[in-house]
Amino acid sequence: MSDSNVKGMIFNVQKFSVHDGAGIRTIVFFKGCPLRCRWCSNPESQLFRPERAFNPSRCLTAEVCGRCTKACPTGALTVVDGLNFYDRSKCTACGACVNACPTGAQSFYGYEEEVGRIIRKVERDGVFFARSGGGLTLSGGEALAQPEFALALLREAKLHRISTTIETCGCYPTEVLEEACGLLDQLIFDIKSLDDEKHRKFTGQGNEQILKNISYVFEHFPNLPVLIRTPVIPGFNDSVEEVMDICRFVPLRSNVEFEPLTYHRMGQPKYGYIGRPYLLEGAKADEALMREIRAKVKEYRG
Repeated sequence: MSDSNVKGMIFNVQKFSVHDGAGIRTIVFFKGCPLRCRWCSNPESQLFRPERAFNPSRCLTAEVCGRCTKACPTGALTVVDGLNFYDRSKCTACGACVNACPTGAQSFYGYEEEVGRIIRKVERDGVFFARSGGGLTLSGGEALAQPEFALALLREAKLHRISTTIETCGCYPTEVLEEACGLLDQLIFDIKSLDDEKHRKFTGQGNEQILKNISYVFEHFPNLPVLIRTPVIPGFNDSVEEVMDICRFVPLRSNVEFEPLTYHRMGQPKYGYIGRPYLLEGAKADEALMREIRAKVKEYRG
């Protein structure tokens, strides 16, 4: 099978991003991730299959519309006190309600897509890439948790002279990252904590493989531009000492950057859409702490 025919599971293709690599980017968001970070801003990305979602703020109500309840063959959608009620235990993900909904209140996160079709979408933005130095960014979820699909997409992008970047959690076999790095113009890599036990508690996985992978990159791909990001999460790693330990772990090279990220809750509503609890309810970023961390990072890295 040619790379252009390889298929995988994604949930969004976002155009005109300026925060996920150099220049103007088109970001392909992959479904599936080996981690379960408590603060994840894309909870819809975690499972490797399509996921039903219901956004009540978009619903016209059963009184005005009611098309979804009429279309549902299993009784998963009923009317309670004039409002649509969704029973996930009865849902078979047949998609009848999604097809009937006129507003997008009923939806799926995730669909199968082909490398060739993605490349054609990305190429439509070629003029913006040329002017800004941008290109394609793979994100997620975790793109390299679908290695065959992700690597085929990177190879095809290179054939079409599209600049490539990947945002990754680093939790997968080293040989997968090794092959990806040979196809990348930049690597964006998360290091959340150097404490294995704490990492496992808050993400569901230890950090041994993650630290092994990034150390491999530093040793074997010294010319690859790397951005290390650390999200500063309340109750997890929100101290100057812990963030600076990560900062000092990252080599002082001109092509390696380190960026602490401020915690945010922009993805919190999506937990409700897919019927999951948000585990950091009430957590808030400490702006004074972030200013201190950024000052310390700048002082250390210059």
